[in-house]
Amino acid sequence: MSFTNDKNSDNYITNKEEWFRIKEFIPKDKQIWCPFYCDGTMTEIFKEMGFDIIHRDEDFFENNKGEIIIDNPPFSKKKEILLRLKELDKPFILIAPAMMLSYKYFQELFKNEIQIIIPEKRIKFNHLNSTNNNYTPPFASFYFCYKINLPKDLIFI
Repeated sequence: MSFTNDKNSDNYITNKEEWFRIKEFIPKDKQIWCPFYCDGTMTEIFKEMGFDIIHRDEDFFENNKGEIIIDNPPFSKKKEILLRLKELDKPFILIAPAMMLSYKYFQELFKNEIQIIIPEKRIKFNHLNSTNNNYTPPFASFYFCYKINLPKDLIFI
């Protein structure tokens, strides 16, 4: 389920360049599951980078695929998604607002287990139903990593 009909403000697609920025940190030997479908372009992007990817318009809460999850989840559903991710206990890289670090539920779920890739410039998005490409939100977003085994807990790129 892509959530595209739930809330229009969740329909932001991460630009291809933003995924290429972290390519070196994505494990090459793992099958990637990108569960948040939106427009389906993640398949092309990750195949172009040489990764094995599962990306279908299916319900994230009803499925468990791949060996690692990498995606830009609908921001309005962060809490439910993070609870499900903790339940799955599967490695992930998620794009989410930096302010998530201050949420009590996030701290309780992932304290001492999260690593973060912090981009030098704000991550840009495209909206599914707009020509407003390369949209930069008024807040910073980071790549939140769980069980990725990065060389450091904070990586600035």
